[in-house]
Amino acid sequence: LESATQAGNMTAARQERKSRLLWAGSRAFLWVSALLLAMAWGQPKVAKAADPAVFNRNTGLAIDGYDPVSYFVDGKPRLGRSDFEVRYGGAGWRFVNEGNMAAFEADPEVYAPRFGGHDPVAIQRGVVTPGHPSLWVIADHHLYLFFTEAARNAFADDPESGIEAAERHWPEVRRTIVR
Repeated sequence: LESATQAGNMTAARQERKSRLLWAGSRAFLWVSALLLAMAWGQPKVAKAADPAVFNRNTGLAIDGYDPVSYFVDGKPRLGRSDFEVRYGGAGWRFVNEGNMAAFEADPEVYAPRFGGHDPVAIQRGVVTPGHPSLWVIADHHLYLFFTEAARNAFADDPESGIEAAERHWPEVRRTIVR
């Protein structure tokens, strides 16, 4: 009976020791996680390389100064203001308000036009053609710009196939873009 009690006490002692080790390990994990998060918080966000954006060589503005977030928020293109401008992908991007600018800065890949604003229908043919900000479609949660209304309509008829074909050709076409 005595050895059974000792065994029970040893099990309880082991459990307590194990519990303390787990608690200490959890605290250390939380501390290290908090430290890494704090260090990352102070570092600038590093986005993956942006697609070469269509921009006006005279002004340096992407998509002629239109606010890329407005397509999603307002359902239409709106010209941005000079007092709400950020640099991304080698171009200046303008916004209609501070909220749109903050949304873009937080995740530019969500709002910047796919393929840098180059026409995906032209990309399918292996050609680099800038899209026009007033000829656009949102498909698969991304903004696409087009050179002609006919290209926009062809893409809109079957966006899934258009996206797939443009993505296949994009790496090759992207290399031909002069910066």
